[in-house]
Amino acid sequence: MTELCEEGSRLYANALRTGRILRADIEPAPCLMEFALLHPDPDDANWLRPVSPAVALAQRLHPIEHEISENRRLSIALTEVFEPFMALSAQEATSTHSITVLEGLDRINAALDLATAQCQTEMLTVQPSGRRSSENRLMEALERDRPLIERGVRIRTLYQHTARYSPERLAWVDHFADGKAEYRTIDELVERLIILDETVAFIPTRDDRQVALELRHPGLVRYLIKVFEFMWTRAVPLNAGAPYETAPDGITDIQHSIAKLLVEGHVDEAIARRLGMNVRTCRAHIAKLATALGSGSRAQLGFLIAQSGILKPDHPVTGGEDHP
Repeated sequence: MTELCEEGSRLYANALRTGRILRADIEPAPCLMEFALLHPDPDDANWLRPVSPAVALAQRLHPIEHEISENRRLSIALTEVFEPFMALSAQEATSTHSITVLEGLDRINAALDLATAQCQTEMLTVQPSGRRSSENRLMEALERDRPLIERGVRIRTLYQHTARYSPERLAWVDHFADGKAEYRTIDELVERLIILDETVAFIPTRDDRQVALELRHPGLVRYLIKVFEFMWTRAVPLNAGAPYETAPDGITDIQHSIAKLLVEGHVDEAIARRLGMNVRTCRAHIAKLATALGSGSRAQLGFLIAQSGILKPDHPVTGGEDHP
């Protein structure tokens, strides 16, 4: 109970002013006794004297303050119990936030746009060419990369060798021919990768690229940079054009790549996807490879590839792609 009844408030005020009140007068206000605001007059039992408001308040507050004190003590004890776990939880939250799942192209592009806008030094990208890029997608990427070039950010991009035969891709590269952008090609790439300022990386997690991971864990980002640098040192500058000619053995560089994947047991569709070409082109190269080795069947082709020694590291290979 925290409030006096209206009649009790009036009577208590009168008692304080006059110094006492008749016992019979408080019958309509039992709240006075419930609050212990009156005590018997030692000189006359018919009268009651008011208790000092300060004393009455202290009496009411004492159990409340005791309860508050007990709850405070309990809260301190609970905090001490859970404090070690709070530290662990903070570490887990940091670890969780270092890997963010991005679902949907809109959210993926928004995260990319933000990271690109914040990029100040270098962007590394791996762009497999297994799927044909539409003109619209290329223009979107152009608009994203142009501000980077204009503010002096270095861009290094890896494509597959098949990019050398894409007019759209070559036209794209021409936009940045005089900027701080470098483009190289390699025979095989696994998946798309974007790294900005050695602090954040983006990788897809599904073939349809509707889900991606935003990685900000320093260890993961450093690892991906090492993977990129490994491929970069083995790639060929795109501005070299198509300098390769068919080797003396009659087998081109791309056909050596196909031969390696054939021996590993990959089917045509998987080989085409990994080398960034369509299945028809892949099968045309396989046919030329079979002709060069004198194979009459697919089974014999695998045997002849292994027997020929063309996959040995010291085998002289300078051939490039004879693109149909």
